[in-house]
Amino acid sequence: MISGLKMCLEQPVFAQLRPDFYFRTCRQVFDIIGNVIVDELSSDPRIAASLLRLHFHDCFVNGCDASILLDNSTSFRTEKDAAPNANSARGFDVIDRMKDEIELACPRTVSCADILTIASQISVLLSGGPWWPVPLGRRDSLQAFFDLANTALPSPFFTLDQLKKSFADVGLNRLSDLVALSGGHTFGRAQCQFVTPRLYNFNGTNRPDPSLNPTYRDQLRRLCPQNGNGTVLVNFDPVTPDGFDQQYYTNLRQGKGLIQSDQELFSTPRADTIPLVEQYSNNRFVFFQAFAEAMIRMGNLKPLTGTQGEIRQNCRVVNSRIRSVKNEDHGVVSSI
Repeated sequence: MISGLKMCLEQPVFAQLRPDFYFRTCRQVFDIIGNVIVDELSSDPRIAASLLRLHFHDCFVNGCDASILLDNSTSFRTEKDAAPNANSARGFDVIDRMKDEIELACPRTVSCADILTIASQISVLLSGGPWWPVPLGRRDSLQAFFDLANTALPSPFFTLDQLKKSFADVGLNRLSDLVALSGGHTFGRAQCQFVTPRLYNFNGTNRPDPSLNPTYRDQLRRLCPQNGNGTVLVNFDPVTPDGFDQQYYTNLRQGKGLIQSDQELFSTPRADTIPLVEQYSNNRFVFFQAFAEAMIRMGNLKPLTGTQGEIRQNCRVVNSRIRSVKNEDHGVVSSI
């Protein structure tokens, strides 16, 4: 076993989360989730990256508890409406499909938080990335955290110092956590609205970001014209847009990072992240190892375990709400 992964497996949280958590209760969970992703990829090549992003956006907001999957209720506002997620986070219907099939096979057994965690790992693997042992046993949050989602998630316009702080604030304080997890942008898409400030008015200068490769800048300007449609999608990686590889880091070295927060890892003067960008660019194995370690560390952020939270039957609503709706349908309003 890779030594770094072994170290992660020995962290105290693994006394609660363990890769074989569903071995006796729902052994087919990986097959069900994997088959759904394979089927979805046949018509939507973006879905793998979208599922990884959902997991990231879940874990950064009060830990990996599937709070991002909850819809609006009378008790809280959904995280889906928060600025980092609104009209960009996607894949919720795919998680619903996974949950429905798992509930048929293993009722009230697998949490939505674990489904999202497994889905992110299989998405990376199916896209050419690494495998890692997924620690399992999380339970689901009883509420969403709209305000926290607006402040905890790193912005595409962050400087390197801001990025470091946002990662450290949730407990990802190793430099490799930041640089390796940023490598998740080696596949997927971003909207033009998160790119155009770099192309035309970087930091209010009325000039483009000087760190942008001029040829790449011109290509992006054709895709994202000034005052154009901000929802148009652009590949994070113009070379292998749907493959999980180390090309992202090579792009950064060439001034071809799509969003500012990516390019900051290499173009910030004297940045301590530069050697890692160079190392990951030159060695896919080293990047894959670092990414796997960072994903395990992120997946271990503040998990609900034991009797905390619940195992949602529907990832969009807490179970008490499901029972309440059912009772209302029969003319009885529940106060659960």
